[in-house]
Amino acid sequence: MFKKLRLILGIVVLLLAGYGLITKNFIAQPIMMLSLSAFILVGGLDELQQGQKRRGYVNIFLSVFVLFILVQSFIF
Repeated sequence: MFKKLRLILGIVVLLLAGYGLITKNFIAQPIMMLSLSAFILVGGLDELQQGQKRRGYVNIFLSVFVLFILVQSFIF
């Protein structure tokens, strides 16, 4: 289940990032950041499920960090 979700989220992130780079229109950047955070979170949960706790916790921390940056960009 996690592998399919990671694949879908990865494709969404790549498409939105590519769109922003090609068109120089960064209107979809918050959606891309949210998708990136979800992608990293799912990766962390998958790592925890496989028994690799250190990688899982690092990925979850990075996911929260990206989400924090997203929220901070809306505030300022």
